[in-house]
Amino acid sequence: MIQSQEPQGFEKDTAILAMHGLCKSYYLGGEELRVLRDINLTITSGEYVAIMGPSGSGKSTLLNLIGCLDRPTQGDYLLGGQSVLTLDDDQLSMIRGERIGFVFQSFKLIAQLNVVENIEIPMYYQGVSEDASARRARELATLVGLGDRMRHRPYELSGGQQQRVSIARALANDPLIILADEPTGNLDSTSGADILAILDRLHGEGKTLIVVTHDEQIATNAERIIHLFDGRIAKEEFNRK
Repeated sequence: MIQSQEPQGFEKDTAILAMHGLCKSYYLGGEELRVLRDINLTITSGEYVAIMGPSGSGKSTLLNLIGCLDRPTQGDYLLGGQSVLTLDDDQLSMIRGERIGFVFQSFKLIAQLNVVENIEIPMYYQGVSEDASARRARELATLVGLGDRMRHRPYELSGGQQQRVSIARALANDPLIILADEPTGNLDSTSGADILAILDRLHGEGKTLIVVTHDEQIATNAERIIHLFDGRIAKEEFNRK
């Protein structure tokens, strides 16, 4: 069982993320390119949500906004009840470190560090003591099935094992949201199924999951599927489990 606390003050079904009239434009050669248009989206604590859409639909841009990696052009975005629009870069960095756990398609592990050290990175930036971060990292490595690989470096691990490290690292600071970008995109079908099983267990433990994917099979694991088309939310579907 992957044990994780629900963030203090956020009971199940409480809105953790709320976007109101969110728009995002880029300017190329003096011309406006509108990528997201009037996004209204609420995600509650403990939900498992998949975001889908064809290439160019705005999935990556929406992911960057949810993850506080970019700022909207218009609208409002509340994360954990706090508007992030007026925060400076240092404050946004703190929000990312405290409230969002990222799982990337390409893993983004540091080659020179072993499993435990990679998991420790988010805690280092939050000022967690060396002893406490090492203890937490060892616990998380064990919980994702890497108890016998703690001293291995990324090149000594399979793709599925590297993604397990990525998930453990995302859990390090017990964030409000786990944000996964094509988490099985670089994995074979067996390893991909193992990663989806871990995400299912996290959801069962009460974590809020947002998975950005183009794979309908992956999306069926979520409770709710949000379809983007031409920068808008075209429809939503709900899966019965």
